Amino acid sequence: MTTVAPPLAAAAVRLLAATLRIIVRGADRLVPLWREGRPLIYAVWHGRILMVPWMNARLRRTHGARRVRVLASRSRDGELVARYVRHFGLDVVRGSSSRGGAIALRQLAATLAAGDDVAVIPDGPRGPRFRLQPGLVALAALSGAPVVPLAFAASPARFLPTWDEFLVPLPFARCAAV
Repeated sequence: MTTVAPPLAAAAVRLLAATLRIIVRGADRLVPLWREGRPLIYAVWHGRILMVPWMNARLRRTHGARRVRVLASRSRDGELVARYVRHFGLDVVRGSSSRGGAIALRQLAATLAAGDDVAVIPDGPRGPRFRLQPGLVALAALSGAPVVPLAFAASPARFLPTWDEFLVPLPFARCAAV
């Protein structure tokens, strides 16, 4: 299951994305930072991550966004996430607040020092939902890199009955990425 699920999920997201009407706001503010090579820390809530790897791949094509290293937990679910995001050309650092956090924080800081961007889930991997955990603040303070909050919304959408109310856009939904 762990070898089949990520490529199937990536293919399903690509198919779904082809039906969505997406408005992207704020990317124009990031283009100068991308051109300068200034490293950024992207932050998106756990329940809104499904479409973000696809959005990053799209922004690389349309706006010159850079590749991103994503923080994924060392859990079995984190392994699925790591394999999923790699299908969109993203690199992964493994660790979380509960396992391997200090090592992951150093790896992310080194990634930023090398001029690359990183993405973190500030309320993951276990919540509470929409509550910032200290790792994001520590990484920003350690690296001096600015934090770019990301939001993704869709209507109509399903909210799964999980701790994070995981959002899954329905086909032909109107979406906003900000």
